Amino acid sequence: MARFALFAAGAATALVAGLVAIAPASAAGDSATFSQDSTWSSGYQGKYTITAGTTALTGWKLEFDLAGASVGSYWDATLTSSGDHHTFTNREYNGNVAAGASTSFGFLVSGSAVPANCKLNGVPCGGGTPTTTTPPSTTTTSDVPPTPGSARVAPYIDITMPTPSLVDVATATGQKVFTLAFALGSSSGCAPAWGGTVPLNDSRIINDVNALKARGGSVIVATGGAMGPYLEHVCSSADALYNAYVAVLDAVGSNSIDVDVEATIPQAMVNTALKRLQDTRGTTVSYTMRIQGQDYGMDPYSVQVLQDAAARGVTVLVNPMLMNFGYTGNWGDAMVAAANATLGQMRTIWPSKSDAQLKALLGLTPMIGRNDTGMTTTQADARKVLDYAKANHVGRVAFWSAGRDNGSCPGGGVSPTCSGISQSNWEFTNLFKGYTG
Repeated sequence: MARFALFAAGAATALVAGLVAIAPASAAGDSATFSQDSTWSSGYQGKYTITAGTTALTGWKLEFDLAGASVGSYWDATLTSSGDHHTFTNREYNGNVAAGASTSFGFLVSGSAVPANCKLNGVPCGGGTPTTTTPPSTTTTSDVPPTPGSARVAPYIDITMPTPSLVDVATATGQKVFTLAFALGSSSGCAPAWGGTVPLNDSRIINDVNALKARGGSVIVATGGAMGPYLEHVCSSADALYNAYVAVLDAVGSNSIDVDVEATIPQAMVNTALKRLQDTRGTTVSYTMRIQGQDYGMDPYSVQVLQDAAARGVTVLVNPMLMNFGYTGNWGDAMVAAANATLGQMRTIWPSKSDAQLKALLGLTPMIGRNDTGMTTTQADARKVLDYAKANHVGRVAFWSAGRDNGSCPGGGVSPTCSGISQSNWEFTNLFKGYTG
């Protein structure tokens, strides 16, 4: 990616778990269905699917008790908790559910307990003992990994810069998931620091992340980028790199990592460390990759890195940098063509996966406004990327960067603090934030 366009995202190997079906919650036939989409040693990812009955829902509230476990990140809902009792309510974009239609929200749980005493809009979800349906195998690897913290939309933010803060953006837009750029090697070598210089436990950053989490947000950690020094370069073994990854993830309470490859890396060592993260922690992993051309897709080296990941059993979300590549015609169309070309390359890397599975492992990351090498991503271009995401149900949408999402320098050059085009503040964040897959 470009100097200012360094980025995101993530997908984890997971275990297919049991499904708990809950009986209708009202005379209208509204229902709530709980499922464990994936599990790992210390917890699981849960989801409730809410289906309207014979009349439309104009809002919903789902509550349950969870004794002996705790709720972590969640998405597509808001949460209030009191002890073991947790209440989820709809977001602004998924409260209206047509008769017979469904919506869903997800959350991470630390512990093995499952929800009990479920109520949907004040009415008990079930009328008796819930039935449990277990798939043929509970130890198979999921083809489509979880996206903790609603990483469906996760704009990059340069966390080394004091403004805008995560909470500033969340307050202004409602966007609550961000990709923190970048965790790098430091003067001590294989000891991660933000931007290579800011300590992992920097109080400004930690307080900002914690305040975001208090609002129901979550973060993805990005490593690599355009500048370095890469952790992947300065750590001398897979074990050392694994420990560095754990340190930075634990510092901000994340379980999702993005490796932004803009230089060669020791891919065997890196993928070994990433595989261990997935095996021991259920970590979601994404690779952010350079694009060579609108019809070619990723450059050959990026493909080699992903081939090695596939050979080692690492489940990754592939996040092409839709920026700074050669193109002809309309720039928005060129970004869509590059995404399609990337999808074609993914088919050769994972030939056993269906198109739907591959699309769920595809991310899209443009650089808003002026790009480093001359092209400009306008609002209309961004809508073309978003329309492609919706039509193909891709796994994630991001952009570089939240700190540039303002119109303070229209007609200017490329800047890390503004888009260089005429726009309202947070216009791109507000454009992308409603994407749900």
